[in-house]
Amino acid sequence: MKALQAIIAGVALTTLAVGINAAEKTVSVPDSAALKWQDVPNTNGAISYANVEGDIFGKGPYSAYVKFRKGTDNGLHQHSQALPTVVLKGTFYAVIDGKRTEFSAGSYYRLPADLVHESGCTAAADCLLFQYQADAFDLKPVNG
Repeated sequence: MKALQAIIAGVALTTLAVGINAAEKTVSVPDSAALKWQDVPNTNGAISYANVEGDIFGKGPYSAYVKFRKGTDNGLHQHSQALPTVVLKGTFYAVIDGKRTEFSAGSYYRLPADLVHESGCTAAADCLLFQYQADAFDLKPVNG
């Protein structure tokens, strides 16, 4: 009897797992330029974003492409949650404890929550990033 119950439980779990995977949709972005790009408020067009999933300034998880015009600097700030980032084009930088690190195309970095830093795009070329977080993006300026 226990063997039969184990088999039934196994079949039920397998069916449930297949149903969950079938309900999840595939997300595909073959060309980031075809996305709906919007300017980040108060940046005079120097920073723009295109949501892939969720909303970068909404509630809940999101993933988004972010463009920085070359030479754009964010100043000293922090974020309330960790910020994983992939640099796709250009050279992005972060200044942490006075040390500047540059991230060229193909680089990945993850800033921990509440880390005070400065960041931006070098003057050589515009930057394209891919970022994602578990909740809405925030940038809290810090007086230096």
